[in-house]
Amino acid sequence: MSYEQDRHSNHISQSFNEELEQIRTELLTMGGFVERQLSDAVEALVEGDTEQAEQARKSDQAINDMEMMIDEQCTLIIARRQPAAADLRLIISVSKAVSDLERIGDETSRICRYAIELADEGKNVRGYQEVRHIGNLVRDMLQNCLTAFARSDAEMAYKVAKQDKEVDSEYRTAMRSLMTYMMEDPRYISSIMNVIWILRSLERIGDHARNMAEHLIYLVSGTDVRHSSLKEIKRTVRKAEERK
Repeated sequence: MSYEQDRHSNHISQSFNEELEQIRTELLTMGGFVERQLSDAVEALVEGDTEQAEQARKSDQAINDMEMMIDEQCTLIIARRQPAAADLRLIISVSKAVSDLERIGDETSRICRYAIELADEGKNVRGYQEVRHIGNLVRDMLQNCLTAFARSDAEMAYKVAKQDKEVDSEYRTAMRSLMTYMMEDPRYISSIMNVIWILRSLERIGDHARNMAEHLIYLVSGTDVRHSSLKEIKRTVRKAEERK
């Protein structure tokens, strides 16, 4: 039985279905807001636009408010409906994904802070190309994750988990390059350290996107794949696809 069949076989209440779809819709809305914040932060850094960075940074409070609102809705649904099976998995997955989105917002806010500092210094700093590249990778991960949630697509969620491996590899390469540059020219240590912290935040954003992908796979398959290898995740996804 597929995830959607499992869900709708457990209850026939139209209002319950609407409540469940509402929290998923609000997750996607919050995700779109966070994605925009991330895109603006990276662009502000590369362009040296302190005003854009400040605006993106201010978005963090709205993201925090969205998290609290969706969490409250999830709690109320559990209290009123006492959901089971796929319905309960949906609520749990949404709640956990919302938490990861909020943390992505926190990391993006940090990127904005460092972007403002770098713009105020007015120096030509190494590492912006790496920031743009890794920023695009993690934004793609987030986009794909939100699409996977919208479609209940475990296969796409698995691809997001694979993308995280690429982000980690690119991050390590960038770190080696920047460390070498600092040793060769100590004048830029302070500025390069800011870029390194930005890259660290982007790498963490990739981790949170992978977490979201794992929550979606749990939602669809009923199997908790946290701390699992990519091979194990792939087997879980394949089994879920075979049950459709």
